[in-house]
Amino acid sequence: MFGANFQRKYALTDQGVQNTKKGTFWTVIVNLVVMGGVGILYLVMSGLMETLAGGVLPVALPVLAGLVIFAFLSFLTHLQQYKATYGLVYGEVKATRLRLAERLRKLPLGFFGKRDLADLTETLMGDVNRMEHVWSHVLGYLYGSYISTAVIAVCLLWYDWRLALACLWGVPVAFGLLFGSRKLTERQAEQIKRAAVRVSDGMQEALENVREIRATNQEERYLAGLYRKIDDHERIMIRGELVTGLFVNGASVIMRLGVATTILVGAGLILSGQIDFMLLFLFLMVITRIYAPFDQSLALIAELFVSQVSADRMNALFDTPIAEGAEVFQPQGHDIVFDHVEFAYDKEAVLHDVSFTAKEGEITALVGPSGSGKSTCARLAARLWDITGGTIKVGGVDIATVDPEVLLTDYSMVFQDVVLFDDTVMENIRLGRRGASDAEVMAAARAANCEEFVSKLPQGYQTPIGENGAKLSGGERQRISIARALLKNAPIVLLDEATASLDVENETKVQGALSRLLAGKTVLVIAHRMRTVAGADHIVVLKDGKVAQQGSPQALMAEGGLFRHMVELQSESAQWQLSGARP
Repeated sequence: MFGANFQRKYALTDQGVQNTKKGTFWTVIVNLVVMGGVGILYLVMSGLMETLAGGVLPVALPVLAGLVIFAFLSFLTHLQQYKATYGLVYGEVKATRLRLAERLRKLPLGFFGKRDLADLTETLMGDVNRMEHVWSHVLGYLYGSYISTAVIAVCLLWYDWRLALACLWGVPVAFGLLFGSRKLTERQAEQIKRAAVRVSDGMQEALENVREIRATNQEERYLAGLYRKIDDHERIMIRGELVTGLFVNGASVIMRLGVATTILVGAGLILSGQIDFMLLFLFLMVITRIYAPFDQSLALIAELFVSQVSADRMNALFDTPIAEGAEVFQPQGHDIVFDHVEFAYDKEAVLHDVSFTAKEGEITALVGPSGSGKSTCARLAARLWDITGGTIKVGGVDIATVDPEVLLTDYSMVFQDVVLFDDTVMENIRLGRRGASDAEVMAAARAANCEEFVSKLPQGYQTPIGENGAKLSGGERQRISIARALLKNAPIVLLDEATASLDVENETKVQGALSRLLAGKTVLVIAHRMRTVAGADHIVVLKDGKVAQQGSPQALMAEGGLFRHMVELQSESAQWQLSGARP
C-alpha cells in the first residue's frame, strides 16, 4: 500500500511515507475506539432494558467506570493521532521545500529559460501548500478509514449479514461515483492551476514593469487585462468547486440511503421474528459512526484527485536532470578550449562548430552582432548551460565531468545583468567570498570605486539596498558586482560589457580596478564597443553562431572582413551628434 508508487504519487519523502503509516495506524485505532464506545452504549442499553424488565435498578458504578475508561482511551488515541498527522507534517513540508530548492539549485540555467518565475513560485508555495493539506488531513484519515471500516464491516457481517448489507451497500456505490468522476475533477484542477499561474504571472509582471507601464500611459489597458485574468480564475474555480461539490454531495446522499434500507430491512426482520429490536438498535448506532469517516473520506478523495496536479508538477521538477559531475577539479593551468562546440536552446540551434582557445594570462574578446552567440559562449564556458555537441575544456579537464559548483570556484563573473540581494552593501559584496573580513570587503569595494557612493548612504556599508539593488543606480550596482569579482580573485574571469553602465569618469576608474583583477588570469570578455577590445590579446568574431574570424586586433584589421567593418561603423557613429531643429 505504501510502496514506491504511493511515495511518488503523493510526492512524499521517505520520512513522509513513515509519517503516513503512523497517521493511518492511529486513525484506525481512533475509529475502533470510537466504535467501541458504541459497543459500550449498546451493552449499557441492553443491561438497562433487562434490569427494567426485571424490576431491578441498574448499578451505576460499572457504567461510570466504563465511561471513564472510554474517555481516557479516546483522549489518548486522539492525541496520538494528532501528533502522527498534523504534528509530523510541518517537518515534511520543510523537507519538501528544501528538496525543491536543492533541486532548483542544481538544475542547469537552460531550465529557467523555459519556466517563468511565477510558475516556479506557484510550485514552491501553492503546490506544496496544497500537498501539505493532503499529507496532514487526507492520507492518514483516508487510508485509516479504509482499514477500520473493513474491520467493522467484517464484525457487522458476523452479527447479521442481512443488516450489514442493508447498512453498507451505499458505500461502494458512492465511492464508485467519485472514482468515475476522477478524470473530470483532475481536468478541472489543471485548468484552475493554469489560471492561478496566469494571475501570478500578471501580477509579477505588473510589479516589475510598473515604471514602463506608467511611462507609456498603459495603466488602464494593463489593469483591464489583469482583471480579466483574475475573473477567469474566479470563474474556473467556481466551476471546479461546483463540479466537485455535485459529485461529493451526490455520493454522500447515496451512501446515506443506507440508513433507510437498514430501517426497512430491520423492521421486516423484527416483524418476522428473526431479530430483536436491540440488534436493530445496535446497527442504527453503528450507522451514525460508520458513515462519519466516510463522509470525510468522500471529500478527501475529491481533494486527492485535485492534489494530483500539484504532485505531478512537483515530480516534474524532481525528474528534471540536474548538472552533475566530479567533486574534484584539478586543471593543468586555466586555458579554456572550445572544440567544435554545438549548442541548441529549446531545440533551436544557437552555436555551430565553434572552436577557439582563451589562453591563461591573456584577454580573449568575443565580438559580433547582437544574437551572434557571445553571451552564450561565456555561459557555456562556466557550465551555466550544458553544450549539445563538442567539448569545452579548462586546463585539459572536460568541464562536463565536473560538478558546476566545484567548477565555479575558479570563476569570477561580471555580467551586464547584475543580480543583487535585498541585503546590505557589505553582504552583497561578501558573496564573492564567504568568510571574508569586513576589511577585505571594503578593500575590494575601494578598488571597484564603490567608496564614493557608499560613503553617501545613510548607514554606509550596512545600508540595505532593496530588492535587486533597487535603491542604487545602474552604475552603482555594476560596481558592486565588480567588487565581488575582485574579492573572489578567481583564476578565470568572465566579463560581459562590465563597464557599460558607467559614466566616462567612473569607467576610467573601474578600468584601473579591472586591470588589477585581470592580471595573470584567463579572461573572456564579451564586448560590443570595439574600443573596449583594442587591448585584447585575441579576438573571436562570431556571426550567426559561428566563428567568422579570430586573431589579434591588428591581424583582423589588416585582414578586413566583419571585425574591420564593425570598427569602422562604430568610428562613424562616434562622430554623430545631436543637432537642434532649424526653422
